[in-house]
Amino acid sequence: MLSTGLPQGAVPKLERPGPLRDRVYEALLELITTRALQPGQHLVESELAGHLGVSRQPVREALQRLNTEGWVDLRPAQGAFVHEPTEEEADQLLTVRTLLEAEAARLAASNADSAGIEVLEAILAEGLEAVDADDVDAAVALNARFHAKIMDLAGNAVLAELAAQVDRRVRWYYTPVARQRGEQSWVEHREMIAAIAAHDEQLATRLMREHTEHTRRSYHARSDS
Repeated sequence: MLSTGLPQGAVPKLERPGPLRDRVYEALLELITTRALQPGQHLVESELAGHLGVSRQPVREALQRLNTEGWVDLRPAQGAFVHEPTEEEADQLLTVRTLLEAEAARLAASNADSAGIEVLEAILAEGLEAVDADDVDAAVALNARFHAKIMDLAGNAVLAELAAQVDRRVRWYYTPVARQRGEQSWVEHREMIAAIAAHDEQLATRLMREHTEHTRRSYHARSDS
């Protein structure tokens, strides 16, 4: 365990080339969204710089940007801390996600072809394997891929752009309940695939609303589980 609480192997490699501040930002955001850096955790510039193999300046710039975007809280005389989302923040985000995802499911049911359905089924198979292996990180990543593919099949660029803005925050909220949702989440995915393959727009919309609502409720109930 590193001094900032990062698990061994959690620190991503900074690929070159590209503006260093952007690469540091992406690395820190990934650590936050995957919860390698936990909500409320103190972020020490010098330690993060050491882990990432950079100077403190790009780390400072990245933390300022993350603060602007609501991922990090900068507290006077205390430093930087990973933001701790309130229940209201989570509820608002997951409610918006339901609206976007339900419309995507409806459009996917209208537009999807056999090739698109095959991709969804392949992701489903991988997701079930991840659940069986109790690989939460893989399950979270595959869940994001599944929903991104439905968004892709929807064929609406504006909808996809809006969904992309909330995608990482959805992952942030989903990670703590991924094990709790477990196989049931993928059972619901299988039902959605069937509705989309049947071009049943009404059923696909309803199933997606129910699916995202289950995740929202699981998040709020996580401390009681």
